[in-house]
Amino acid sequence: MKFQNTFSLAAVFGVASSHSIFTQLTSGGTQYGIGEGVRVPSYDGPIQDVTSNYIACNGGPNPTTATSKVINVAAGSTVQATWRHTLQSGPEDVIDASHKGPVIAYLKKVGNATTDVGYGAGWFKVSEAGLNVAAQTWAVTDLIAAKGVQQIPIPACIASGQYLLRAELVALHSAGSSGGAQFYMECAQINITGGTGAKSPATVSLPGAYKASDPGITINIYQTLTSYTIPGPSVFKC
Repeated sequence: MKFQNTFSLAAVFGVASSHSIFTQLTSGGTQYGIGEGVRVPSYDGPIQDVTSNYIACNGGPNPTTATSKVINVAAGSTVQATWRHTLQSGPEDVIDASHKGPVIAYLKKVGNATTDVGYGAGWFKVSEAGLNVAAQTWAVTDLIAAKGVQQIPIPACIASGQYLLRAELVALHSAGSSGGAQFYMECAQINITGGTGAKSPATVSLPGAYKASDPGITINIYQTLTSYTIPGPSVFKC
């Protein structure tokens, strides 16, 4: 009973003070400014309803700011998404260490990256990291150690053109019951150049790709886990 009380207090304080935002993108060695080409929110809170349209690119309770910038990205390169607790935070303040969970990235091909709403069909996963079972450590822990920098590879075999890039963290510290997982995501507006177009990825819808009952979404992480299933589809490979 004492453990349960301690856990509950930690969860409450974590919800109140330990959110995160994908604030800026680095492409080709150039780090763009906060909110430049990334639809950043005015509040750093999570989305917890996986059936909401806001699961795609945030918004709703966390209103996002439009940006006219579209960032050029070379197919086959790796871009870096920078995560911070708030828009004013530095590299030592990424997200609270209690917010353990996976780190994920998706792409969606669009006609116009500045106006596409984000939600709906067309998303495919390009990277994911979850639980290191041997060490019992999570990808969010690794992200904190990397000063909030998420490495996202851009497939070389996809078509050139404008895309939304969705970077995501899932915090599982309160995920023992349905609706407790916290999803943090923002969408960057990018223009991919030099893609071969040799492959067309299978796609999913957001909302739609996640269910509250998924084993990687409703889960008790306060135990030794022998496996962990990262939410969503498999990672697309060329």
